[in-house]
Amino acid sequence: MKREDFKELFDEHFDPLRNYVYYRSGDQELATDIAQESFMKLWEKQLNKPPKELIGLLYKMAGDLFISKHRHQKVVQNFAMQMDSHPVSHSPEDELRYKELKGQYEKALHELPDNQRIVFLMSRMDELKYQEIADRLQLSVKSIEKRMTKALKHLRKALGN
Repeated sequence: MKREDFKELFDEHFDPLRNYVYYRSGDQELATDIAQESFMKLWEKQLNKPPKELIGLLYKMAGDLFISKHRHQKVVQNFAMQMDSHPVSHSPEDELRYKELKGQYEKALHELPDNQRIVFLMSRMDELKYQEIADRLQLSVKSIEKRMTKALKHLRKALGN
């Protein structure tokens, strides 16, 4: 797509796209972020189609991003509620073990190749099924399964399980 065509598409459809997300989320800032991210992803794809044919894809991308962020937010809220509903006092040793394990996990996650880390986080954090990940990354389900298996193997080894 030519730069001029993209600019015209952006100028004509940014506000409607942002409003679409805003109507679903009720959050103006989130809607703006998702609209911007959708246009960035569309630009990165460098599709050779007329701008009119990309409008549907743009809305699909925005919808998928919203759902992904919404799911992630639900996970965060559920976790916070669980932590609040189970006040547990931990010994200093437990706190230290937790901090060490968390550090090991973050280090192991950082050591993963990008393709494995992305698949792992999409599965665990965004709660996407393998088919959904495959569709978004435009890969086969088998490729996703292979990357996930390697990621889990690395994490188990790094965490001593």
